[in-house]
Amino acid sequence: MKIEITKIIKIISVNLSIFFIAILIFETFFGYFFKKNNFGYIMRSERQKDQIYEVIHNGEKYIYNYKRNFHGFRGKEILPSEIKIIFEGGSTGNQKFTPEELTIVGLLNHKLKKIDGNLEIINASTDGKTTRGYVNDFIYWFKKLENFNPSFIIYYTGINDSNISQYEKYDLPWKEGGYSKFEDYLKNNSKIIELFKKVKFKYFNQEIRKEYEITKIKEDLYNGFRFVNYQTALDLHKNYNNVLLVEQFSKRLDLLKKKIEKFKFTPIFITQINYNGLSEKKLFLVNETLKNFCKKNNYPIIKLDEIISNLELYSFYDEMHTTPKGNKIIAEKIYPKLLEIINKKKGE
Repeated sequence: MKIEITKIIKIISVNLSIFFIAILIFETFFGYFFKKNNFGYIMRSERQKDQIYEVIHNGEKYIYNYKRNFHGFRGKEILPSEIKIIFEGGSTGNQKFTPEELTIVGLLNHKLKKIDGNLEIINASTDGKTTRGYVNDFIYWFKKLENFNPSFIIYYTGINDSNISQYEKYDLPWKEGGYSKFEDYLKNNSKIIELFKKVKFKYFNQEIRKEYEITKIKEDLYNGFRFVNYQTALDLHKNYNNVLLVEQFSKRLDLLKKKIEKFKFTPIFITQINYNGLSEKKLFLVNETLKNFCKKNNYPIIKLDEIISNLELYSFYDEMHTTPKGNKIIAEKIYPKLLEIINKKKGE
């Protein structure tokens, strides 16, 4: 009996050894662990994602798939070498809780494709990203993309950079702790896990995440609503200064400038507004700092905060995130100036 048990244990051990060796061989040849441009562990949950969301915007229900492709961009699969325009932002640019075609990027693409089928903006936004995150992308993400050489990078920025109280919260490109890093490393580089995800997304029903409370317009958000446009903000905030805020933001912009000069793409900056315009003095100051930076370096900038003089009710579902209604208004304002910048650069 003892001999039989020993034999069984030996058989199991041999089979397990063969199994793990087979996995090791498979991953060596087909996985990304030993590839020059492997993703390491820093991409976290920003790759190969397909989550079904159910949300309500302005009383209308939407059910859609929030997708991030193999290389980490929102939307369909595309080779990095084919990407000519990318859009960088935080959650206000990513717009996870909005169907892709109704996001600012989606609406801009709809307009661009009408005049040129080759013009497409690829969304590189991730939640919580600031200008420091834009710099990190070159260090931890973009360098891992083979033949990635965009002509334009659009920076929709301001809101996150104006919130210095949460500075340490933003832009962390990796998880803390050895186990978490190892887990991310496996998820980002294993071919087996990649294949498993594809099968799961294609053949198995996923849980629908209902995010009604997130996208529901706050009951008191528009009580006593007053939109502060740029001209009003100039007078309202004329005596406000925040040396620390300006210094931090300026340093991050200078770091980004080095990347712009090194990789030789055309940056296009877009300022931001909150649901009530420019009532927030920190955002106003960040926008003004960004304008000075662009003027000094001769970078194109779309001054959204100056273009929008008023805004319809319920264009935002909270202080900083837009509804599809707000996206449409913003895209309409951005589009002509964006097209003008692109055509001017292409004509040079």
